[in-house]
Amino acid sequence: MDTVNKIISLLENGQQSEAIEKYGSILKNGTPEEKYDLAEELNRLGFLEESAGLYLNLLESYPDEGELLIELAEIHIETGQEEEAMLLLEKIDVDDDAYPQALLLLADLYQMNGLFEVSEQKLLTAKNLLPEEEIIDFALAELYGELGKFTDAIEAYERVSARGTKEIAGIQIHQRLAEMLSAIGLFEEAIPHYELALHDKLEINTLFGFALTAYQADSNKLAIEKFEQLRGLDPEYHSLYLMLAKAYEREGELNKSFEAIKQGLRVDEYNKDLFYFGGKLALKLDEQTEAEELIRNAIALDPGFTEAVLTLNKLLLIEERFEEVLELASVTEANHEVEPQLLWDEAVAYQHLEQYPDALNKYQLAYTYFKEDKEFLKDYGYFLIEEGKSAKAVEIFSELLKFDPTNTEYLELIERFTNL
Repeated sequence: MDTVNKIISLLENGQQSEAIEKYGSILKNGTPEEKYDLAEELNRLGFLEESAGLYLNLLESYPDEGELLIELAEIHIETGQEEEAMLLLEKIDVDDDAYPQALLLLADLYQMNGLFEVSEQKLLTAKNLLPEEEIIDFALAELYGELGKFTDAIEAYERVSARGTKEIAGIQIHQRLAEMLSAIGLFEEAIPHYELALHDKLEINTLFGFALTAYQADSNKLAIEKFEQLRGLDPEYHSLYLMLAKAYEREGELNKSFEAIKQGLRVDEYNKDLFYFGGKLALKLDEQTEAEELIRNAIALDPGFTEAVLTLNKLLLIEERFEEVLELASVTEANHEVEPQLLWDEAVAYQHLEQYPDALNKYQLAYTYFKEDKEFLKDYGYFLIEEGKSAKAVEIFSELLKFDPTNTEYLELIERFTNL
C-alpha cells in the first residue's frame, strides 16, 4: 500500500515519469491487493487507460470476478467503448453478487442505444432479484418516462419517494413526479410535488414547470406569482413571457399582460408568438394600429403563420381594406398553403371590389370546406342572387333551411327564384 500511496503522491505533484516507473513495477510484480487499490485510485484521478490495464491484468488471474468486470466495463463506457462494455457485463454469472449491478449497467447501455424493450427486461430481472432496491425503481421510472409510459413512471417514482428518498444522481424525485403528473393532465396533483421540489432546491426550470402547471390547472394567480418569481430570478428566461401574459389576460389584467409581451419582445425580438399574442391584446385594448403592426411582424417572421394571417385579414375586412386582404392572401397562397378561411375572405373582398368572376371562383372553392357553415352559406347565397344565378341560389338557401326550417326569408327567396 505504501507503493500505491507513493504513486498517487507523485501523480498529484506532477512527477509522472517517476509514477509511471513505479506503476510498471506494480503491474508486473504487485500483489492483487496493490493492483486493485492502485486501479481504483488511478480511476478516481482520471488515468483511465492505466487503471484499465491493471483491471485487465487482474482478470487474467480472476477471469470470472464480477466486480473486476464491472470496474473495467465502467471505464469502457466512460471512454465510449460501449460494445466492449456490453461483452464484459454479459460475462457476469447470475450467481455473482455483481450481477444486479451488471443488469443496471446493461439496461442503461441498451436504453442509450434505443433498445428500450431489452433495457426494460434487464431492469425487471434486476428488480426480481432485489425488489426493495430503490435505484432499480428509479431506473425503471426514468425509462418509462422516456418511453411516454407516464403512469408506470409515476408508480416507480412513488416507490422511490415512499422510502423517503428525495434525490438520486442529482435528479429530484418530486420534480420528476410533478412532470409525469402534468404530462397526463393531473395538474392539480402535480402542484404539491413542485412545491416540495422547490422547497428542497430552487431551480429555474422547475420553477417554470410549476408556473406552467399552475396555469394549466387554471390557478392563474399562482401561475402569475411563480412566473413573476422566475422573471425576478432570470429576466432572460424567454419562455416565461408569453405564458405570463396569458395568465394576466385570464385575470382580465390586459395592461399587465401587454407589458409582459413588450418586455418579452425586448428579450426575444424574433418570437412570432409574442408578436401575435401582443397583436390580439392590442385589439382588445382598441389599439388597432399597434395591433396591425405587431401581427404583421409575426407574419414577417413566418409568412406561413396562418392564424396571424387570418386575424389580420379579419381586421382588414372590418376596415374595408379589400385590396390588402387579397395581397395578404396571395402571400400565403404563394407558400402553397390552402387555407379555407382565406378563400372565403378573398371571395368577400373580390365581391366588394366588384370583381365578380373572381369572387364566384373563390366562393365555389370555399364551398367545398364550408357546406355546413350557416354564415358562409348566407354570404354565398346572396352573392349568387346578385349575380343572377338563381338556380344555384335556391340550392344554397335550401341547404340553409336545414338549419332553420321556419325561416320565412329563406322560404320566400326559394319560392321567388324557383321557377325563374
